[in-house]
Amino acid sequence: MNLTGTENKNINVSPGRVDVVIPRKMQTVGAGYQHQCGLYVGTCGYSYTEWTDNDFYPAATRSSEMLSLYSRCFSVVELNYTWYQMARADAVSRMVSKAPKHLLFAAKLTRTMTHERAVDWREQLALYIQGITPLKKRLAAVLVQLPPDFHRTIDNRNYLAALLDGLQELPVAVEFRHASWAVDSVFAELERRRVSLVAVDEPELPGLFPSLDVVTNPALFYVRFHGRNRDGWRSSNMQKKFNYDYSEEELCHWADEYIRPMAARAERGVLFFNNHVKAQAPRNAQKLVKILTSGLTLIGKDSQKGSG
Repeated sequence: MNLTGTENKNINVSPGRVDVVIPRKMQTVGAGYQHQCGLYVGTCGYSYTEWTDNDFYPAATRSSEMLSLYSRCFSVVELNYTWYQMARADAVSRMVSKAPKHLLFAAKLTRTMTHERAVDWREQLALYIQGITPLKKRLAAVLVQLPPDFHRTIDNRNYLAALLDGLQELPVAVEFRHASWAVDSVFAELERRRVSLVAVDEPELPGLFPSLDVVTNPALFYVRFHGRNRDGWRSSNMQKKFNYDYSEEELCHWADEYIRPMAARAERGVLFFNNHVKAQAPRNAQKLVKILTSGLTLIGKDSQKGSG
């Protein structure tokens, strides 16, 4: 990475991971010493049969083989299935035992606690925490993905606070889908709790949470790339909603305008692509890794001004 000065450094220690050193004049974490941020790039889910039809996995790859193949390219994965069904310790333990040592996991909180908000959510939360226990130190974060109809009302604020109280012993990231949550008081509360605000890239549509570079937890920033398919976003068809292929220009812009500032304020970042249709997610993730590694980003106007 071509950062200016003698502090420039870029080390790829595992697939899909880029370790960058932030110049002292750019950093805000631990002023007075050299700050390094580890960036882990991956995808939302890994077990897609259509990825075998689009040349990411070899033809006829079985589902049981996909995680091992995925791990050859990436060092972090977001588990989608824990949103659809309750995590079970035996199944999670088997998955972890087969995963390479370098692979980290983010686990989505089950939908009954985010989208359905069941009456017995406290009991379900206890089951969930027990279910993901085998992830242990390989757990990057529990992702609390909230739906678009979860507005910033008093009832919803109280519910989210109680949910975060129940998860306080775990690393947690919160993704808001409604713009009403994009206020300083929310960010301050997440910072107080050391909960990571999820930065999102998605279509610019009324009411959606905006793209921000806000870091509320210096231990971890969390990014999700959903694609910018305006026409399909509010359809009920996931193939239409997440059918999007990021250009190099779009990813370079994100790397410079969002990832670089967040990396200067955090120790680690996880970045996931959710545009799974036609295996666009893993291809875009690999493209972003190349951008971060090649020095096309993390240079920025500030560091260029100081090089003369």
